Amino acid sequence: MTSKVTYTGGLRTKSEHIRSGDAFITDAPTDNNGKGQAFSPTDTVATGLASCMLTMMGIKAEGLEVDLSNSTAEVTKHMASNPRRISKIEVKLNLPAQVTEKDRKILIHIANTCPVHYSLHPDIEKAISYHWDL
Repeated sequence: MTSKVTYTGGLRTKSEHIRSGDAFITDAPTDNNGKGQAFSPTDTVATGLASCMLTMMGIKAEGLEVDLSNSTAEVTKHMASNPRRISKIEVKLNLPAQVTEKDRKILIHIANTCPVHYSLHPDIEKAISYHWDL
């Protein structure tokens, strides 16, 4: 088992990672009857894409002896209706400028082929930009 999700009432869940015991809550968004006081389930999906991209880049960067410390990703999720779903995820990656052009190409390829990217439905538009200027 990977995780256990408990509905705690009030349109909120608590997700616990079995191996580590780490936990987080989700809350329904304000545009869907919620309080918007935490990540919504769809926020976690969109954020998971950016987290996966940075993680995979970090794994490859270690082998390239490139330091990606303090790199960030800004995530914007867009929703559609009928049916309600994620229609677009924008990810703006802010990365260190001192990475060579060759290593940039390798890292971009790794990010664009991360497991979450491949796991998302192809109808979800992914607008990804890379900014090498930290």
